[in-house]
Amino acid sequence: MNQRQGGDAGDRGETGAVGTAGETGADGVTGAARADDATDATGTAGEQVGTIGRKAGRGLRWSLLGNLGTKVTTFVMGLVLARLLVPEDFGLYAIALAATTFVMHVNDVGIIAATVQWRGRVEEMAPTATVMALAFSTGIYGIFWVVAPYFAELAGSAEATPVVRLLTAIILIDGATAVRAGSLMRGFGHDRLTKANIAGSLVNAAVAVTLAANGAGAYSFACGQVAANAVTGALVLAWAGLPFRLGFDREVAARLLRFGAPLALGLGIEAVLMNADYVIVGAVLGPAALGFYLLAFNVSSWVPSVIGTALRYVTVPSFSRLAEQRPESLSLGVQRSVPLLVAFVLPVAVVTATLAPEIVAFLYGEKWAPAAGVLALLAVLLVVRMLTSLAFDILTSAGATRATVWMNLGWAVALVPALWAGTHWYGIRGAAIGHALAGLLVALPMAVLMLSRAGVRLAPVLPALVRPLLGAVLAAAVTVALAVLVGGVTAAPLVRLCVAGAGGLLAYVLLAVPAARLRELGARAVPARAR
Repeated sequence: MNQRQGGDAGDRGETGAVGTAGETGADGVTGAARADDATDATGTAGEQVGTIGRKAGRGLRWSLLGNLGTKVTTFVMGLVLARLLVPEDFGLYAIALAATTFVMHVNDVGIIAATVQWRGRVEEMAPTATVMALAFSTGIYGIFWVVAPYFAELAGSAEATPVVRLLTAIILIDGATAVRAGSLMRGFGHDRLTKANIAGSLVNAAVAVTLAANGAGAYSFACGQVAANAVTGALVLAWAGLPFRLGFDREVAARLLRFGAPLALGLGIEAVLMNADYVIVGAVLGPAALGFYLLAFNVSSWVPSVIGTALRYVTVPSFSRLAEQRPESLSLGVQRSVPLLVAFVLPVAVVTATLAPEIVAFLYGEKWAPAAGVLALLAVLLVVRMLTSLAFDILTSAGATRATVWMNLGWAVALVPALWAGTHWYGIRGAAIGHALAGLLVALPMAVLMLSRAGVRLAPVLPALVRPLLGAVLAAAVTVALAVLVGGVTAAPLVRLCVAGAGGLLAYVLLAVPAARLRELGARAVPARAR
């Protein structure tokens, strides 16, 4: 089930119904496309983008609904747990979460990707793919059971060992459901995936809060997560409509591994990127400091988790269908998608960075105040993560899985020493600075380079980014000014959030959105009879 999503209690690693889907073509997964998945190759590039866009739009609406539902649940759960538990509990969970996120990225060896991208009947590859997913998940779990004490010791908290062993057990569920989850993604069956994820999040909240109230500490997170995955997995198996059969075809297995292995390697490196800070901060500063860092990272992950996860449900199937036709279809789809993503993410990042103290104080109370400085810096990483995740999905859809490996590897080579130096230099804020700099100076340029080498034309995107960037600068200035003015009148965090945040967002919209577009939106908002 391999979905990297979550909520306040642990955005990096809460798992749901599905995960990233993969690549095709260049690595050998070929064959006749299914009629119900194929796009008419005789249409123009614009027509193909429109057709796939309509399917993706329906899937995206369901994905957004599901992610909002799960995020609301986990957000409320996080608020409750932040008051029932102490930072050390969050720190122990963060160590287990780091291990779990890594194994969830690599354990199915690209099987979900293969199911989404398969160029024939899924029923032909499902038995072999199921056996492979189960075998790899079981083997990887066995390895991590053995190495858990060493991993926990490396992260600076040997007492996290049993939590690591418990939480990583969710990959066994992932192995059993990988092919069925991929089948639902392939058919844009996001309504069923949404319902399964929401059911799992409700179970997670009920179990975690109950255990935390009874003194279970870090086990509250882990037990809630395992219970949630069990419920979500059972629903995916029931609703996929794909018979659960086991078998093994050597030719199918070879084709799966030819492209799945690079994808798994790339995702494994991505997991290191998103969790190296947990290990380094925990080892250098201890579990209490790691608890503050975890909370800040989770707040900065709200948008990547809600919007990014919803997009990942549909970007790979959508871009994959475009890549099947002609190269200009994929480039056109990317050129339309990137400016929209940037225009949405930038104002959120600005408000998060400028009003971080108010956000933390209002939601979690003064005992979590050290997290505010980290949150302001991680707002930069928010934008980087959204763009690099989109680039990863585009490359995967184009069949350029090796490019994803090089992109993430370059980022990891820069990130690990930056985190280590930053943490020793300036504590948890230094870790956030290292993360942000590595993303801006290495990850984004690497993403642009790899997309260009894959044949995606990015030059037409640049003019569309000017207004959002100028709007972000104006929004930051307005937000800071209003926060200072309101702070002189009242110390209430909620008042400063509402006034300064609303003012900054309004300034952004007025500059970033063209006047003609604003008039069009205004006309739609006014009922016909009123006009």
